[in-house]
Amino acid sequence: MSERRYLIVVEGDRATNFSAYSPDIPGVVATGATREECEREMREAIAFHLEGLAEDGEPSFVNRFAKPS
Repeated sequence: MSERRYLIVVEGDRATNFSAYSPDIPGVVATGATREECEREMREAIAFHLEGLAEDGEPSFVNRFAKPS
């Protein structure tokens, strides 16, 4: 299986919090106190989601906007 890269959108600021989502993977979200923490949590959330799909025998979808790394 080739490694994929997915677009993530990070919103927020230091005064509140940062949150992230991926338009390519509905329902996968993450938050963090810093942008870096939020991005790290989002990468982990995506990996966890894709691993769960594989364990359940579900096809892992590849959105047409996902780029091979």
